[in-house]
Amino acid sequence: MKKNMGNADRFIRIFVAVIFIILYLTNTVTGVLGTVFLAIAIIFLLTSFVSFCPLYTVIGVNTCGRKK
Repeated sequence: MKKNMGNADRFIRIFVAVIFIILYLTNTVTGVLGTVFLAIAIIFLLTSFVSFCPLYTVIGVNTCGRKK
């Protein structure tokens, strides 16, 4: 797996994931939508930690900085 996520992208995903988890754990968002939020949060965290997003590969996006 070649990294295709930059630091800013990773930070934003982690931030959104934490918000989604907090909303789920405080029962602000419940039911099916709460489960969807939790699933998205888990996916965001996993992709952030490995710096790779499979969807970016499909659509041809790379947010990593250019290497010198």
